[in-house]
Amino acid sequence: MKILVTGGAGFIGSAVVRHIINNTQDSVVNVDKLTYAGNLESLADVSDSERYVFEHADICDAAVMARIFAQHQPDAVMHLAAESHVDRSITGPAAFIETNIVGTYVLLEAARNYWSALDGDKKNSFRFHHISTDEVYGDLPHPDEVNNNEELPLIY
Repeated sequence: MKILVTGGAGFIGSAVVRHIINNTQDSVVNVDKLTYAGNLESLADVSDSERYVFEHADICDAAVMARIFAQHQPDAVMHLAAESHVDRSITGPAAFIETNIVGTYVLLEAARNYWSALDGDKKNSFRFHHISTDEVYGDLPHPDEVNNNEELPLIY
């Protein structure tokens, strides 16, 4: 099986990639933009595997995503790419909207277009898994639980 993993250089994504390469016979196509959260050093022990390919790409780029699907022809997608640091989302939400919403949409469309062209068994067995960390959602306290507006000025 060939698995396309987005965000595979991130903390959770790199653990997923290492697990797949070290514990299965599956191949991995790792798609990562390498932002502040991406770190290829965490994949050093699998980077030389014949079953591992790295694609430095942005999931928001539809043409690049279409090329990656056409070139690598994955059997499944594990979508972990996301902007996930909640504190940053409060002061600069644009990057979060772009990656988490637009990027996911672009990836879903690329997967749908690729899936539509598959035949029989490959079409029936293709899977898209969207995996998320709880930090995407965050856990800010309710305003009634805050002593004053200086503790969390952005919720007032």
